[in-house]
Amino acid sequence: SWSSWSLGGGSVQPGGSLTVSCEATGFTLDVYAVGWFRQAPGKEREGVACISSSGRTITYTDSVKGRFTISRDNAKNTVWMQMDSLKPEDTAMYYCAANTRSTKLCPIQGINYWGKGTLITISS
Repeated sequence: SWSSWSLGGGSVQPGGSLTVSCEATGFTLDVYAVGWFRQAPGKEREGVACISSSGRTITYTDSVKGRFTISRDNAKNTVWMQMDSLKPEDTAMYYCAANTRSTKLCPIQGINYWGKGTLITISS
């Protein structure tokens, strides 16, 4: 299972920062690619960031490049993502997820272990 939380709460003004985090319990992440996904009301779920099992390969969707940073600590079985310069369009449910069939990739249709969504709201 996953435990999820956001540091500082789930609401922030535009231009602000938040960190979303997940800890896995009952299973280990060290051989799995892990990613963050989000889904806004009325929109399809999209991949935001992906980090390989080693942490050496990281990818982001274009809309968050330069603003979001995904990290992992396999010893603590955790993954987190710092989100800076937040925009209203970043408002969404955010999900951590593991791909148990890949060490490097996070294709949304291939994700097979989803965490519980956390609502992040950016508004003035």
